[in-house]
Amino acid sequence: MKTLIVYAHPEPESLNGALKDLAVTTLERAGHEVRVSDLYAMNWKAVVDAADYGPAASEPLRVVRDSGRAFDTGVLTPEVRAEQEKLLWADMIVFQFPMWWYSMPAILKGWVDRVFTYHFAYGVGEHSDTKYGERYGEGTLAGRKALLSVTIGGLESHYSARGINGPVEDLLFPIHHGILYYPGIEVLPPFVVYGTDRMTADDYPDLAKSWEARLLTMESTEPIPFRKQNFGDYEIPSLHLKPGLEPAGRAGFGLHIRG
Repeated sequence: MKTLIVYAHPEPESLNGALKDLAVTTLERAGHEVRVSDLYAMNWKAVVDAADYGPAASEPLRVVRDSGRAFDTGVLTPEVRAEQEKLLWADMIVFQFPMWWYSMPAILKGWVDRVFTYHFAYGVGEHSDTKYGERYGEGTLAGRKALLSVTIGGLESHYSARGINGPVEDLLFPIHHGILYYPGIEVLPPFVVYGTDRMTADDYPDLAKSWEARLLTMESTEPIPFRKQNFGDYEIPSLHLKPGLEPAGRAGFGLHIRG
């Protein structure tokens, strides 16, 4: 298996850094090929601007159109092209990051903004009365899987169904479904470490064992069963879930998960 680890934490000696390093050694020891995009070490530029799209970038800048033209003509800035090539190379993508303000760090969101360009991650496929593009289960990155490894300072109870911060599944839904599943990546249930603000060195060995076990079972882990867009569950072009498909007692984001 070929695994890309996208890592976003400014401190190499952090818990996130240790989990990233453990992922590399565990997977390589198991015979996997591993590449790492260490965004802070790369000094990754987190903002989209005209420099990403070559000398023909429009004025005023039109991000969607310009990113698609630059992708089609091969003039995206080399660092963005390199990350797209890594994604096409990978069978599995592991994202290692802390949850900050209920989401990913800005540098990682900037990686998504710049790398997931028009005609690469979105705006692909047939648009007709029966198909609304290749997305949500189809697309350029179909056939790949992803796993979020997320550290959270708060307690697990705070992120439960009745917890004050809301269910962690809901907080991660925009990443799981909106960023990863949209261009076709199947998403595994996340590996979440809670209570990191209270962790001590004595807690790490058990955590490391759990992380190693999770890494070594990625290939056999069933992905979250998100509904595919063009396979009969949604009305087109409204993209509303068809009546009668609502699981009993489920609402909101949960409607878009089968079963």
